[in-house]
Amino acid sequence: MLHRMAAYCTKAERCEQDVRKKIEAAGLPADAAGRIINRLREERFIDEARYARSFVSDKARFNKWGRVKINYELLRKGIPANIRAEAIDTLDERAYRDTLMELLRNKKKETRGKNGREVSAKLLRFAASRGFEGEIASNCLRDLLNGSGYDEYEGIDEVVE
Repeated sequence: MLHRMAAYCTKAERCEQDVRKKIEAAGLPADAAGRIINRLREERFIDEARYARSFVSDKARFNKWGRVKINYELLRKGIPANIRAEAIDTLDERAYRDTLMELLRNKKKETRGKNGREVSAKLLRFAASRGFEGEIASNCLRDLLNGSGYDEYEGIDEVVE
């Protein structure tokens, strides 16, 4: 089982919880699972910090998730708070805002409402559902609706922070 789990970990980054579930599904007792996981950790097949950094990077870039959603998913995986915070801090702020602005721009094209307030509320809910913080979403949405088009808005760092 140790060799199977080592092979499982080499295919992609895995957290301890993923490996534990796989071992339990195979029917091994908890003490054997603990020994296997400890050995995998010693040999660096499992590294929670490395997993968290990879998870944050992938979810932000490919799934276009915000910090709130990423943090919640890492919490569900049993990743400690200090490791979650470190991994989330690795996100590039400019790329993060660009992603949110792109999402809002695309969503705005298909969003209908009785008035601007209703459209704004729908877009803010959409940003929240993707896990973006309310303040950053509000600032980006304000810039988008005012037509300043974030790309040409140079003072965004001062406004958002």
